[in-house]
Amino acid sequence: MSLSFLTLPDSILSSPYLSALLPLTIGNLIGFFTRPRNTYRHLHQPPLSPPAWIFAPVWSLLYLSMGLSSYLAFPSSRSPLYTLQLLLNFAWMPLFFGLSWTRVALVDCAALTGCVGLLIRQWWGVDRRAGLLLVPYFGWAAFATYLTAQVGRMNGWDVVTAPEKRGRGKEGREKKE
Repeated sequence: MSLSFLTLPDSILSSPYLSALLPLTIGNLIGFFTRPRNTYRHLHQPPLSPPAWIFAPVWSLLYLSMGLSSYLAFPSSRSPLYTLQLLLNFAWMPLFFGLSWTRVALVDCAALTGCVGLLIRQWWGVDRRAGLLLVPYFGWAAFATYLTAQVGRMNGWDVVTAPEKRGRGKEGREKKE
């Protein structure tokens, strides 16, 4: 079975601007429409959990670095593995926050981490800079896997209604009876 349908067009991958803007734009649009910060701050958090405000700038930098990495690795970035990791990345937020499918989001995040590790290995031989640019992404994806598992576990694997079940409204204020 060929996975060539998962390959991004050369017109994107061969352009430093388009290859960087694609993940940055889609990732930020998903974050905007999912609005995770409203839910995140009301969830029980594990040790090492960063403040909600840190995620947008970190992910923006990672999106830019993965895009630039794909440009540097071109034409090897035609690999379906790159598109697959983008799809896994973009699926996590709707799975976790939108649908509250936290266990599925955990599997997604673990698979994402594995894909990024494979991409580092694959692109290292093409252009070392491409591989190096993905190392922080790999670390953050592994950290995100830890956070997904722990936040899911600590909130009964239901991140959408967990704050309401603890007596907090959507705005985070105590409910009055």
